[in-house]
Parts: sequence; C-alpha cells; structure tokens
Amino acid sequence: QIKLVESGGGSVQAGGSLRLSCSASGYTATIYYIAWFRQIPGQEREGIASIYTAGGNTAYTDSVKGRFTISQDNAKNTVYLQMDSMRPEDTAMYYCAASDRRRFLGREWRVPRNYRDWGQGTQVTVSS
Repeated sequence: QIKLVESGGGSVQAGGSLRLSCSASGYTATIYYIAWFRQIPGQEREGIASIYTAGGNTAYTDSVKGRFTISQDNAKNTVYLQMDSMRPEDTAMYYCAASDRRRFLGREWRVPRNYRDWGQGTQVTVSS
C-alpha cells in the first residue's frame, strides 16, 4: 500500500509562485506514474501534470504548460510541482496520485480512475 502526503499549498497573488510536494511511503516500487490533479468544487478532477518515475518523462495539460514544472527526487520519494506565473483560475484543491500502470497512452494519464492511490489534497488560492 502506498501513502501520499501533499504539502506546500497556500495563498498567493496572481503572478506569484508556489511549490507543492508529494511524499510517498510504503511499497513505492510499484509506482510508475505520479500525477498532480486539481479540483474546483462542483467540477471534475483535472489531471494537470504527470511524471514517469522510472524515466522522468513528463506531461502537462495545456493550461499549465510553460508555467508549472513537475519533478522528482527519488532519494526522498518525493514529487514536486513548481507553479509559476500563477493565475486566479489556478485556485483549486490539488491532489497527487500514484499509478501502478506501466504505460499510459495519449491522455490516459489525465484520467483519475487510472490512479490507485491518492493524497488528501492541499488547497491553493490565487488572488487577483
């Protein structure tokens, strides 16, 4: 079983930056992908960035491409989401999730049901 714990959320003004962390513990050898999702109340959870933990390959949704960066520190079993040039529309609850699937095709990495383990979430608020 995998336990994921997010941290680093908070409030920031538009144009500012935040860095989220996702620390994994447990049987982490079964994790092939870790992704960041975000969710606004009343809306579906949206996959915004993913990283293939074995090779470091990354993917982003268009709305965050060029502004957010996902990275990992394997020694610490931690994945980060550096968020720059933040906008009010980035306001959401942010979750990290882990998948034991060995490969995603196309946009499969963005689909919540493809992830087995989830963190509790961390709130991010961007004010204008």
